[in-house]
Amino acid sequence: MAKTGIFYGPEKGSVDRVAHMVAKEFGEGNVDLISVKGKDPKLMENYDKIIIGVSTLGMSNWNSEVGENDWDTFSSGLDKVNLQGKDVAVVSLGDQVTYPEHFVDALGWMYDKLKPLGANMVGFVDAEGYEFEDSEGFRDGKFLGLPVDEDTEPERTEERVSSWVKMLKNDFGF
Repeated sequence: MAKTGIFYGPEKGSVDRVAHMVAKEFGEGNVDLISVKGKDPKLMENYDKIIIGVSTLGMSNWNSEVGENDWDTFSSGLDKVNLQGKDVAVVSLGDQVTYPEHFVDALGWMYDKLKPLGANMVGFVDAEGYEFEDSEGFRDGKFLGLPVDEDTEPERTEERVSSWVKMLKNDFGF
């Protein structure tokens, strides 16, 4: 079986919780959970299938007193990572009510960062059931991964994650 890694950050919040939900849906022992905090991005090369868990907005986006977040630090080294032939999917957390014009922008940011590194991007999701104005993560009628809104629709997260993982298992050849 192909080795699958879930790279996520930050720890101890909604992204962490959703990353663990994704891992549970894949089944115990089928994926490795890796917090990006303090990790070398080259670690991604050890995996055939990669899932990225990221939030769109965090304190570092609006508070200049907060330094770089875990993904800022980790992603600064991504240009040296070879993702050629690796299947990569992204789950992004966002708030479609408070930030409807930037809902899950991180899906687009990660796509634009990972695709040029050779990643085969998978796990795109229809917009049905979401209400937003704009998103850098929405292109050609699909989200470039799984949007999760733990702020205004936490009751839908489990179902969305379960459906997405079923799709990913197919995309990943599980």
